[in-house]
Amino acid sequence: MQMSSAPEKLYLAAPRGYCAGVDRAVQTVERALELYGPPVYVRKEIVHNKHVVEQLRERGAIFVDQESEVPEGETVVFSAHGVAPSVHANSEARSLKTIDATCPLVTKVHVEARKFAADGYTIVLIGHDGHEEVEGTMGEAPESIVLVETEEDVESLEVADPTRIAFISQTTLSVDETSAIIAKLREKFPQITGPRTDDICYATTNRQMAVRQMADACDLVLVIGSTNSSNSQRLVEVARDYGADSYLIDNEAQVQEEWLTDKSVVGISSGASAPEELVQRLVDFFKERGTTDVSEFEVIKEDVRFMLPKTIRQELAPQSAQ
Repeated sequence: MQMSSAPEKLYLAAPRGYCAGVDRAVQTVERALELYGPPVYVRKEIVHNKHVVEQLRERGAIFVDQESEVPEGETVVFSAHGVAPSVHANSEARSLKTIDATCPLVTKVHVEARKFAADGYTIVLIGHDGHEEVEGTMGEAPESIVLVETEEDVESLEVADPTRIAFISQTTLSVDETSAIIAKLREKFPQITGPRTDDICYATTNRQMAVRQMADACDLVLVIGSTNSSNSQRLVEVARDYGADSYLIDNEAQVQEEWLTDKSVVGISSGASAPEELVQRLVDFFKERGTTDVSEFEVIKEDVRFMLPKTIRQELAPQSAQ
């Protein structure tokens, strides 16, 4: 059935969706459920996606806000966003069996924070207040880290010793915005030092690059992701910055008719924690309306894979040897 508001063309941003850290974290919970049986406790949402959390909950994962809610002696998985050292200490005190699904790229930022703090630096963390990743990173050296969210924050920033200052950043920020903040920091604190390689993760960078180039060819860009997903929110901002209307949706049911009026080319992307099946459901939604031209808009190929956490690998090893 042909509807008036069916776009002529759909572009699917590539890369999109799951990154290696999310894939690893979700698999970690799935393997833990297989190995130990339910319930397996998970501290915070394993990844910031409602659909994924709901599916794991149905399989026996119990999501809690704090490790103190996990009954003593039970298994708890730490989310991909990382946790502060105090969380490890509390878990040990409660005799919890811990499985750390922190993304290795977040762990890299934690290591940088510890190193700069040990060397006596004031550390400027570029990130979003209240985000789990930021809470975990700040927990590594709370006395040494100050959070900045904007260029204005940099202007009002005062530090004890402007010659001993370093910056690190949350891994899921806007590439453009972060480079502007770093430029501001370098201008104000010429002796500032930073990590050897950029903290914004490869997946965030690649997904933003794909949306930036695709937005140029689109009237509307729909991003699949949950509202608490920082990297998904950034994709919407990037699409708008580069000239397309853009909205964040959890699934195809949230598409609003008025968004589609006079839109002939629609681009689709998905945040790093959104499963591909949600993209396919959105494509089917448009196909049912009569859109037939669907093509990948590939900007870069990704082939990053991360090994599962050591605890899981060790438990799986005897099985694979059989």
